[in-house]
Amino acid sequence: MSITASDVAKLRAATGVSMLKCKKALEESNGDQEKALQILRKQGEESAGKLASRSAKEGAIVEAISSDKKKGALALLSSETDFVAGNEDFLKVAKQLAQITLDENKEAAEAKSKALIPTLIAKLGENISLNAIQVLENKDGFVASYIHSNNKIGVLIAINGEANEENIAAGRDAAMQVAAMNPDVANPEEVSNEAVEKEKEIWKDQLKKSGKPEAIFDKIMMGKEKKFREEQALTTQPFIKNNDITVGQYLTQKKLKVVKFLRLAV
Repeated sequence: MSITASDVAKLRAATGVSMLKCKKALEESNGDQEKALQILRKQGEESAGKLASRSAKEGAIVEAISSDKKKGALALLSSETDFVAGNEDFLKVAKQLAQITLDENKEAAEAKSKALIPTLIAKLGENISLNAIQVLENKDGFVASYIHSNNKIGVLIAINGEANEENIAAGRDAAMQVAAMNPDVANPEEVSNEAVEKEKEIWKDQLKKSGKPEAIFDKIMMGKEKKFREEQALTTQPFIKNNDITVGQYLTQKKLKVVKFLRLAV
């Protein structure tokens, strides 16, 4: 069986052992990665297997947006350290995977990652993995995005309205709000009844201990539910750039409407 450079890089990525020793182990195992790993361990290669077991808790999020602004993709590539997460080669691979997701689909990006990541691991010496991929499409408007300066938070937001420069900037403001405040839903009515019921149990206990008359419990509960829904929803949160208005009011002024959003965080 012919042993390819990709095969060697994959074993090197999983073990941290030299390329030459990986190649010899693969030749001996007739290309079987698991058997090659065992061969290396029997040879006393203590590092074999250790790299792959290390936790990849850091990483970076990158975006790709279609030229017509109708579709966006986010890719989260994980690493062990911030140092590697900021590496140019690391970010280049992350961007490539996001673009493949945008141009083709998630499955194509995942397949490509199996070829790209082992080589990246071999070069950078850390456990690296494709942690998450997200896609958002909006045929009736546009998709705006926001990536925080440290690449640790990424947001895509679907906005209904004309995709001109001013409106895309407004969409980015809304996406920045999502990054900063992490709302659960776009609009208050989208907050799940399950989430509300859990809160109601807490409110009931609080009211019973407050000494207030039970006759007004329902009215108080209605007010609490309204406030809770507004706090969880993007459009009813105070706008971070102008606390005198909500995000919804800001967008309405520009004749824009939020459809949905996606948020990824390292």
